[in-house]
Amino acid sequence: MKSWSDSAAVCINENSEVLMVRAFYSDKWAVPSGGIKELETPECCCIREVKEETGYDVKVIEELKVKETTDKGIEVKTNYFRVAKIGDSNGIHDPDGIIAEADWKSSEEIKELMHAYPDDKDFLLEQF
Repeated sequence: MKSWSDSAAVCINENSEVLMVRAFYSDKWAVPSGGIKELETPECCCIREVKEETGYDVKVIEELKVKETTDKGIEVKTNYFRVAKIGDSNGIHDPDGIIAEADWKSSEEIKELMHAYPDDKDFLLEQF
């Protein structure tokens, strides 16, 4: 069976809001994430993906969990990290051209949002 590994970032700001992104083709939101490149560590992938998808520099604080699922016959392993932002965003620079917007979402908004990964909703709410 084919496999794929990625990293995802949970970044909570000083206003207790989570940094999330939305793709052009969807009304659903997710934390910044993406595939791990060859010879890249999960932590480095996480930092790179946040920068590309949101424009923020971040540092990894801790690993939160590893989620393993099967999607369309592909084994998917997602490494979730708590990260802290460093400075302000310099805008989205997504080389894949997928990300339409990045925004900070409160716990109340997270409860109401449509999520790209519905099982992330409760996990995100536990991070506050």
